[in-house]
Amino acid sequence: MKSMQERFEKLRAEMEEISVEQQNIRDGQRQVREKFEVIETECEELKRETRIIIQQSARTQIKLALMFQILKASERADHATVATLTHLLRYLFLSICLLS
Repeated sequence: MKSMQERFEKLRAEMEEISVEQQNIRDGQRQVREKFEVIETECEELKRETRIIIQQSARTQIKLALMFQILKASERADHATVATLTHLLRYLFLSICLLS
């Protein structure tokens, strides 16, 4: 009878250990899920910032190309082209300012 009682107590202790381990696993899974959500949010923010930088870079490239064309037209004394490109450059600057 004593042996049965000892086995029952041992089994109860093992079940308690398993219960604690399961709770630890659940806590660990929750922590991993929370960290993953934070990383996912940061990733989305980085993607958004990257898109903004790409757009700004593209606008800068366009402005530089226009300025270069204005310079070349000035060297050729092509005043009509200079005026047109300058107007386009101003329009681009104004539209970018309004978007910002």
